[in-house]
Amino acid sequence: MAFAVVAQAQKEHGKVYNPEADAHADIERAVLVAQQEHKNVLLQIGGNWCIWCIRFHNLVEKNDTLKDLLHDNYEVVHVNYDKNNKEDRLWKELGYPQRFGFPVFVILDEKGNRIHTQNSAYLEEGEGHSVKKISEFLQQWTPAAISGKF
Repeated sequence: MAFAVVAQAQKEHGKVYNPEADAHADIERAVLVAQQEHKNVLLQIGGNWCIWCIRFHNLVEKNDTLKDLLHDNYEVVHVNYDKNNKEDRLWKELGYPQRFGFPVFVILDEKGNRIHTQNSAYLEEGEGHSVKKISEFLQQWTPAAISGKF
């Protein structure tokens, strides 16, 4: 409960990523919830230093369709990347997603296996992120879609 309160307070004050968070523990918790709720896990990797990361987060939070797609199909973890953790073993375990720039998205199945890494550049259109492209991306990697039940 305390974790959720801290996370919400950070988001309200423009802090989406918690540099002090234990990403390994956060991901483990998300996988456990995903197993119970038959969801996938979406890791949004970036940092509060990344304007595109914040813009993506704000767009999703303000768009009911995107927010519902995330809530219904994914456990979301905002994983902080910065100079203090760039050598963490997590990046190797995730296939070095930072090579795509930020934000970058990694989808894990309900068992914690990496099933997709998404370069956010493909979700952009014009001067920002495209609601249509984000929606398509989220729909394509739902548990139902990857099991053929879409």
